[in-house]
Amino acid sequence: MSRTISPATAFGVAAGGIAVYAGMDAIMKGLSIQSGAYFAVLWRSVAGVVLLAPIFIARGGRWPAWAALRLHLARGSVGGASVLLFFWGLVRVPMAQGVALTFLAPLIALFLAALTLGERIHRSAIGGSLVASLGVFAIAAGQVQARASEDMVLGSVAILIASILYAGSLILLRRQAQAADPLEVALFTSIVLGGLLLIGAPWFAGVPRIEQLPAIVASAALGSVSAVALAWAYARAEAQVLAPVEYTAFVWSALFGWLVFAERVSPWTIAGALLIIAGCLVAVRRPIPAPQTEASL
Repeated sequence: MSRTISPATAFGVAAGGIAVYAGMDAIMKGLSIQSGAYFAVLWRSVAGVVLLAPIFIARGGRWPAWAALRLHLARGSVGGASVLLFFWGLVRVPMAQGVALTFLAPLIALFLAALTLGERIHRSAIGGSLVASLGVFAIAAGQVQARASEDMVLGSVAILIASILYAGSLILLRRQAQAADPLEVALFTSIVLGGLLLIGAPWFAGVPRIEQLPAIVASAALGSVSAVALAWAYARAEAQVLAPVEYTAFVWSALFGWLVFAERVSPWTIAGALLIIAGCLVAVRRPIPAPQTEASL
């Protein structure tokens, strides 16, 4: 007889997965500062393939059919561009600020779903987008007040573009999840991304130094652990219960940014993050159905 898992337990596991992922972000930022975002993303992808491929094969995994492979190629390309831009931007802005800007992705996904999947946009999504936009303006105002360098502004813009691309990858993930299991999705995302980046490796990335290998393997391992933890949690609790856990990433990114890079979180960033989170929560809330009148019965 299987033991019932409480929503609180699932929430705790998901929160742990988010914390682990924030730790991976810190390692990747360090690698990106050392050798560039292209280098860091490339070799993390290669390490991910090395770690996941034996597990995939041991579980009897097979080469996917063409329909699934096309989805892997599409999402690996779009998601890969998003990851590359994110870590390029993260080198130039504090971790907390960068992660706050990525919270726009679920909101953007609502509008992309309307365009590509024919889903209806509710008024709550429009209102939420307006609130979240104020959050972006608050973060931008903080940069103006602090007289941020051109590099910091470019970093923020890169992360905003990364959020749009990530939202597109979320739409592709909906179809991808119907065609493949999570392990196959994770493995082939790394294969596609690593394969694409290897093309430009002679110009944009070198071979890792021996002292960099532990960080590369650790980033790939932490990313895999986070993915498994979140998949386990989402299989045992409703999405509406777990959705707020995504926003704990702001706390962890602020903590790791302070511990590892001595970054300080400005009040503007905190205010902006709260507005973006509020906008997302407003956008995804379910509309209350209109009460039925006697005439409609």
